[in-house]
Amino acid sequence: QLQLVESGGGLVQPGGSLRLSCAASGFASDSYAVGWFRQAPGKEREGVSCINTYVGSTNYADSAQGRFTISRDNAKGTVYLQMNSLKPEDSAVYYCAARRLQSFRLCRLSGPEYDYWGQGTQVTVSS
Repeated sequence: QLQLVESGGGLVQPGGSLRLSCAASGFASDSYAVGWFRQAPGKEREGVSCINTYVGSTNYADSAQGRFTISRDNAKGTVYLQMNSLKPEDSAVYYCAARRLQSFRLCRLSGPEYDYWGQGTQVTVSS
């Protein structure tokens, strides 16, 4: 059973930056898709970005492209989401999720495909 622990959320002003972290013990030993998803009140869950932990290939939602960067440190078993130029509409609970993935495959931003989920971390963008 893979356990995911998120950290790094908080309150930031528009235009500011945050870095979210997702830690798990199994990332270094196998190939996983690790994704970041978010859900704002009254809205459906939205895929933000994902990474294949083995080869490092990435995928981004249009809303994240150019502002967010996903990366991984397999030695630390951690996936990061660097969020820059934050907007009020980025406010949401951000969840880290993971699933096993063949090493050559591109990850997808489809929530139902993911088997393991973290507890979520709140991101609020407000002046």
